[in-house]
Amino acid sequence: MVPPLFLPRIHFHPHCLPLPRLRRPAAIRLSLKPLCSSSSSDSPARTRPPLHGPSLRRGRAPPDHPDPFARAFDLAALRVPAPACAPLERRLRGHLLNWPRVRNVARLPNDQGLLSLGLSLPSPAPRHPASPATAVARREKLAREFNARGFLRFPNLARLSRPSPAARKRRERKGDGGDEEATRERDRDKAYVVEVVGERTEDDDDEWKGLVGEEGFGRGAWRMGPTRLLLLDESYAERRVDDLPEAVKDVLDHETQQDGSSAYELIRCQLTLFYNYWPMNEVLEALLPEGIIIPTGFETVGHIAHLNLRDEHLPYKKLIAQVVLDKNKPKIQTVVNKTDAIQNDYRTMQLEVLAGNDSLRTMVIESGLRFQVDLGAVYWNSRLATERQRLVNDIFRDSDVVCDMFSGVGPLAISAAKKVKYVYANDINPTAVEYLERNMVLNKLERKIEVFNMDARRFVSSIYSSQHVHPVTQIVMNLPNDAADFLDVFRGILRISQSGLRCVMPMIHVYGFSKAEDPEHDFNERINVALGDNVDSVQMHRVRLVAPGKWMICASFILPESVAIAQPNYISC
Repeated sequence: MVPPLFLPRIHFHPHCLPLPRLRRPAAIRLSLKPLCSSSSSDSPARTRPPLHGPSLRRGRAPPDHPDPFARAFDLAALRVPAPACAPLERRLRGHLLNWPRVRNVARLPNDQGLLSLGLSLPSPAPRHPASPATAVARREKLAREFNARGFLRFPNLARLSRPSPAARKRRERKGDGGDEEATRERDRDKAYVVEVVGERTEDDDDEWKGLVGEEGFGRGAWRMGPTRLLLLDESYAERRVDDLPEAVKDVLDHETQQDGSSAYELIRCQLTLFYNYWPMNEVLEALLPEGIIIPTGFETVGHIAHLNLRDEHLPYKKLIAQVVLDKNKPKIQTVVNKTDAIQNDYRTMQLEVLAGNDSLRTMVIESGLRFQVDLGAVYWNSRLATERQRLVNDIFRDSDVVCDMFSGVGPLAISAAKKVKYVYANDINPTAVEYLERNMVLNKLERKIEVFNMDARRFVSSIYSSQHVHPVTQIVMNLPNDAADFLDVFRGILRISQSGLRCVMPMIHVYGFSKAEDPEHDFNERINVALGDNVDSVQMHRVRLVAPGKWMICASFILPESVAIAQPNYISC
């Protein structure tokens, strides 16, 4: 018997039950094992296991398997010659297995029919003489006939070559359990394997010999060439042969030989799904206690996954972080959790590294621009990328001069600099300003951005009191917690400005949070209080729902001239 060979993705056993398709009786059944469902009870916080498709609660746990998440499913499959695989796949569309990330065509490992034994296929008019008797002579002959077409006509040349040192070591470990250990090591990184199961018994032999005759049994015409497995839909696993759809039965009757054997066979398979196959939510649902809401979302900042775990998740935070890391490699290399709300002027977050490496420095790519970020020292929010692009693409014009009062590391300022005339960017955090300057150079936009590191009120006063600045047309105040409180700086702003420079009142885009039933009206009232005047025609835009009942709002309005020339009501810094 040829020893089983392995490919990187699919693992088979060589045992199968070939079923010739000539004169099949109605009483013959495919004795496939029924699917076993798990005994776990349903709860309101969990969804019921699906009746079909892959599920941890539907699968059968293989005995003595090292992977606790391994689940086996019984299937039926068609073994067909490799050249006929693609046409049959199109012909049987709708009858094949349709599971996520599982191919419905499985390749037998190193199955080349008689070629795997070093024998040539029979041909009535061979174009080349028979292969030499020894493997060394065959290898030398094939090497001499190598040409510009490569080894296209010699698919077994690599198999006939000298084995690698690793292969020799594996053979040396035979007999002491080394092969089994090596197989498990290879299976560790797989998502699934397909195994042909079921051995012929004497009863089976006698039963089929009575149908097709002594000489026709087990001839196996498929062994003359490479074959493939077409995995049928799981609903066909326990059906009788006569209960299969007509399309499948027509394929089974195709190319019946004179001796009663068929080129196509119906066989039994076992599909085993491993830990790498299951999505993150299913793994967490199996690991966490009943009644706990499964955390499924997180923010991605470069190679960092940023979680906001609930209090009920904290006892299992390490476990949750490891699953997030496993299911999002290699993109995610670090998993952190925010331990406290932002309560400082620099808008830095208190983060705890739960899994992966400890580095919080990363590179973020947004809208084709690159940003260096230290998540432990500066503020970054990837969920505002759509809002930033809305301002740049829909609001800003090529002739605009933008003033970003709370720029951070520059995601909006640098993105706007690609389009507008000039940008003034400010942040009170010196570390954020340092990264802003790096990102300007990194994206080659340092000539269109001027950077400041000061309080926002002092920054606005400096811009409007300077004689060497461009007239500002767009002002962005993206500090939702406190931005509305800084609007008082624009009251009487023209009193300190240089004459002749302010021809157009700037459009202000101020952000804020609101938990009111009417968040737009609530935020508009706060804007009027801060400016000391009623602002007409305020455009409100709901950015996102940050929490149940809590909206992030962007209010856009042109600064009223009556406010710009009014008496200031704050103490200048």
